[in-house]
Amino acid sequence: MATNKDAKNALANRAKNAPSNKPMTPEQTVAAYLKKMAPEIEKALPSHMNAERLGRIALTTIRTTPKLLECSMPSLLGAVMQAAQLGLEPGLIGHCYIIPYGREAQFIIGYKGMIDLARRSGQIEQIYAHAVYEADHFEYELGLHPKLVHKPATGRRGALQYVYAVAHFKGGGYQFEVMDMEEIERRRQRSKAAKNGPWVTDFEEMAKKTVIRHMWKYLPISIEIQQMAAQDETVKKDITSEPRSVYADAIEAEGVTVEDVPVDEPASEEKAQTPEEQKTDNPQDWQQDEELQQAMEMDFK
Repeated sequence: MATNKDAKNALANRAKNAPSNKPMTPEQTVAAYLKKMAPEIEKALPSHMNAERLGRIALTTIRTTPKLLECSMPSLLGAVMQAAQLGLEPGLIGHCYIIPYGREAQFIIGYKGMIDLARRSGQIEQIYAHAVYEADHFEYELGLHPKLVHKPATGRRGALQYVYAVAHFKGGGYQFEVMDMEEIERRRQRSKAAKNGPWVTDFEEMAKKTVIRHMWKYLPISIEIQQMAAQDETVKKDITSEPRSVYADAIEAEGVTVEDVPVDEPASEEKAQTPEEQKTDNPQDWQQDEELQQAMEMDFK
């Protein structure tokens, strides 16, 4: 016969194992959705990566960029899926970046990501980019006999003046491109992420990427690799939609002025949101279905 003590223990165990009614934080919500999406992410990843690692890296990126929690959940998950599909890791090593762009998460390929994609073509022996500073010895010539010489100085090298990229092809031949700071700055100002993200935290890396991106059209790269590179500076409304360039629509974004929009790419009128859409975009109003809530909440105790 059960005693009072047994009954109390049973009630205590039931209360301990009962799901908590405490709502999940936005960060916990993202973690829950990433865990639920893990099988789909695993299918998209190349063999050298796994969904668990990518999920941890994505959460680290979100923790270091809290404004990502203000982005719509579908676009944030879409950006993570883009990283998976391209086999690039966000944030830590500069393969790619996920940054807030208004209420949507923007996917940006980094310098090392561009290098990685180019090498996948199988036609490039070596590809690299370097920064040239004021105290360096640097000279280059174009024409019938192109020439490039760079001897970096030691110690204090002064201000950044040029950035160049070089690609050596299998079977012989090479291509190089040089940009001065005026040209790099002009291209940075055209970027929708000119005032935040990697252009602020990793300027030299983004300058190198800019030169490689300019050289891209001269490289022996397959259509498939070109399509991958075309996902640079794009937004996915959700994990199933096609990537859309941030220059294709007038997405409301912080820090973007009229001068940032290229004159040959007029902005279209932004579609007004319905009250339901506005509710969905608000991170405080994210709703989780009961199954997800109960399945995941124990992980965050």
